Formats: sequence, C-alpha cells, structure tokens
Amino acid sequence: MTKASNSEWDVAGIGNAIVDVLAHAEDRFLAQNGLAKGTMTLIDAARAAELYETMGPAIEVSGGSTANTLAALASFGGKGAFIGKVRNDQLGGIFRHDIEAVGVTFRTPPATEGPPTARCLIFVTPDAQRTMQTYLGACADLGPADIDEAFIAAAKITYLEGYLWDPPQAKEAFLKAARLAHAAGRKVALSLSDPFCVERHRDEFRELVQHHVDILFANEHEVMSLYETKSFDEIFQHVRGSCEIAALTRSEKGSVVVSGEEVHIIDAMPFAAVVDTTGAGDAYAGGFLYGLTRDYDLAQCARMGSLAAAEVISHYGARPEMPLAQLAAERLS
Repeated sequence: MTKASNSEWDVAGIGNAIVDVLAHAEDRFLAQNGLAKGTMTLIDAARAAELYETMGPAIEVSGGSTANTLAALASFGGKGAFIGKVRNDQLGGIFRHDIEAVGVTFRTPPATEGPPTARCLIFVTPDAQRTMQTYLGACADLGPADIDEAFIAAAKITYLEGYLWDPPQAKEAFLKAARLAHAAGRKVALSLSDPFCVERHRDEFRELVQHHVDILFANEHEVMSLYETKSFDEIFQHVRGSCEIAALTRSEKGSVVVSGEEVHIIDAMPFAAVVDTTGAGDAYAGGFLYGLTRDYDLAQCARMGSLAAAEVISHYGARPEMPLAQLAAERLS
C-alpha cells in the first residue's frame, strides 16, 4: 500500500497523552455545571480541579484519542507506536505503564518541568453519552522536536488526531510528521475528533485534508460540519475529491466508506447493551487501520472497525477489555 516495503510499525500515532477520569453523571449535573452534553471542551487547571471536586466516584485509565486507537490496533495483533507528551508525575507514569502494557511502543521522554500530565474528566450520562472536559497540561508542549524522521518513516501509516490542531506547537509537529510520512512513501490518516474542533478550524482542516491526508476518519456530524452540508448524502461529492479514503461512522447506523467511486455501507456490529460510547470512534479507527495495513478490502476494514467499536461501547472505558483478535476470529471469519 506504500512505496516503502519494510516497516517496524503498522501505525505511528501522534496525539494527546491523557489520563481519563470517568464518572457517572445525571443530565442535571451537566446543566448545573454549564457542560455541553456530548462534546469535548478544553479547560484550564483551575476548572479541572473544580470539576474533579464535584464529580462522583471515578475510574482512572489512560486515554487520549490516538492512544485509544493504537490500543485497539494492538488488541487485533497490530504493531503501533505512540508519540505524545507526559510529565514525570504520577499520571504520566500511569499513562506510560498502560500504553506499554497493551503492546504499544512509547519512546517520547517525559517532561521534567512545566505543566502536569493531561487529564480528561469524562461524565457519562444514563444514555451512554460522554461529556468531556480536558486539561491538556503537558500535551500542549508537544512540538516539532518530538517528531523523529526515522520513527515516522518506519510506520506504514502516520495517524493524527484533530485535537492536535489546538496547541500551536503541536500543529507544527503535526505538519512535520505528515510531510515526513509522505516523503518516505507512507500514508497519513486524520481523525477529525469532535464537531466543535472542526468548527474552530474548519478552513484549515479542509486545506489539511485536501493536501496532507490520505485517509480521513470522522463521524457524520464532524464531516457535515467540515463541509457545511445539511444532509449526510451531500458529503460524498466533497470527500471523493479531497482524500483517497474516507471512513465515516454513523453510530447505530453503522459506517460508510468512500474511495473514489467505491462506496461501502456497513451495518453496526451487534453486541451487548450500550454502556458508554467513550472511544467508539477511536476503536473503529484502530480496527480499520489494522485491516488496511494488511491489505484487506475496505468493506472488511470497516467490519473490523465496527467490531472494535461494538466491544468498546459495551463497557466503561475507551479501550478493549476482550482481545479483538479473538473476537474477529469468532465473528468475522
């Protein structure tokens, strides 16, 4: 799938290294605290401390969009590497332990000064929607110096999350990685991350997808916001001319994969009851990329993505609890 034949990793992911703090919450809690349901909002250290004091009993687990995608990839048996910034503090240690424990390479050295490791306070309502309040902390210090040319060249696909477009230094790192990947004959994938993230950077994202991205991941709300369409069907003409592959998720409606004139409509994978939608899109991307790096056809890639998403939404937390390779053998063979 690329000009270069030897690869140490299937996917090198660049993203925010975040520890997720998940707790149950009622809709009235969101209203009382002025939280926009189902979205991600960037907050400062003071707001993070304030919300942490008011939230209920919580579970702490390593997260971050790209890291979650790589965890799903590894669960299928893929080889992933992560680039992201943590501090040499307790949460930084938790993040490093967790991502390495699932089989993902993480070599970025921790910061020894500056802001603490990032955390995302996730409030899960009874309808399984997640509302995220993110303090970026050390993440915002990720810069071009953290992007190693040999590291990027050794991966079939470089995967980037749209959230990286917020901190200026990370944006520069993002563009450097995309250029290095293409110079090495590799592919670049992008996740749009969040509708509000798209609204903040719509024009720049359009330029980015057009000129730097080969594989686009987005849900229907994000891609409709990107191209400012009123219906999902209108987006096909836009994505066909913008990137090689667009994998678009539609929650319970499944997903649609567009590549030139090729269109695949894939049903959502039935699983247990929906408990928490945190990380569903990340897991989908992990499954899709695993298939793509093994030259599976696009429909099969989407089915692997759907399987990963279905497993993740069946429990709390954004990373698989059951081995996805085993599930794939049972349900996709």
